[in-house]
Amino acid sequence: MSQLITVSPSPHVFGQQSVKSIMTGVIVALVPAFIMSLFLFGIGALVVTSIAIVSCVLTEYLIQRFILKTANRISDGSAIVTGLLLAFNLPSNLPWWMIITGSVFAIGIGKMVFGGLGNNPFNPALVGRVFMLISFPVQMTSWPLPIASRMHYLDAATGATPLGIVKEGLRNGEVMSAIAQQVPDHMRLFLGYMNGSLGEVSAVALLLGFVWLLYKRIITWHIPVVMIATVFGFTGVLWLIDPLHNASPVFHILTGGVMIGAIFMATDLVTSPMTKTGMVIYALGIGIITVVIRVYGSYPEGVSFAILIMNATVPLINKYIKPGRFGKEVKHG
Repeated sequence: MSQLITVSPSPHVFGQQSVKSIMTGVIVALVPAFIMSLFLFGIGALVVTSIAIVSCVLTEYLIQRFILKTANRISDGSAIVTGLLLAFNLPSNLPWWMIITGSVFAIGIGKMVFGGLGNNPFNPALVGRVFMLISFPVQMTSWPLPIASRMHYLDAATGATPLGIVKEGLRNGEVMSAIAQQVPDHMRLFLGYMNGSLGEVSAVALLLGFVWLLYKRIITWHIPVVMIATVFGFTGVLWLIDPLHNASPVFHILTGGVMIGAIFMATDLVTSPMTKTGMVIYALGIGIITVVIRVYGSYPEGVSFAILIMNATVPLINKYIKPGRFGKEVKHG
């Protein structure tokens, strides 16, 4: 035989989109959040995002060239997406060497150690982000003030995130009516006028990206909608039971990483389930774990941990929840 036939395990899915076109679509969807991050955090947002993208692309190239010795595939755009998403999960005042360290870990350990794109069980950007949170906890939880810090990078004025303020206030015995005076109102939260990671602060920008991803059919609505609805429902029940010691469900949706996690991180095509039923179970798990960590854990935020935990369950979900076999007889009555 002059040609070899490549045999690979299921799933076998044919579509009109290529990896490059999908990654390009994701990059376009992230543009509104990037523009908003530049408006809110200025030069720091540009520096952090640029370093993360270049570091991720260069790390993937070097590993493919000198370690794996395989064909170079950085042109597919996946490393750029990882760099963008990693940057969007970082504060805008992070030192350059920490960003490079996180980028190398995200690509090297989160992706290439498993064989590259399509083989990684965990979202690489979140692997890098959690590694940095554990390794550099002080720097990773020092959040520059929006607007006021636009002309500053390493010397930006910092403060706590709304979730951190609520967590600390409740720990000190304050009630929500008093804590609410210390955090922005819902409209400002929706627009992004709050401390936080670069790409997570503006819900309106992320929703624009969500609409684009749906329009281009890069993702479906199942994971984002179910995850957000789960967080809203769970926190809503807690709020109705005890509004003095629980934040409103709207507050939980608009703060932290719920939006960016639901739209861009949990929907990663490689690390999320194949079937719609599997997606619903997966998203439910992420939403529940997120709220449990936020309300009962030590960290004020839990989205990154929740997604990585549920990433680990995806092989089991795909094993036990499968679409009907083509040609299988359907019994009626």
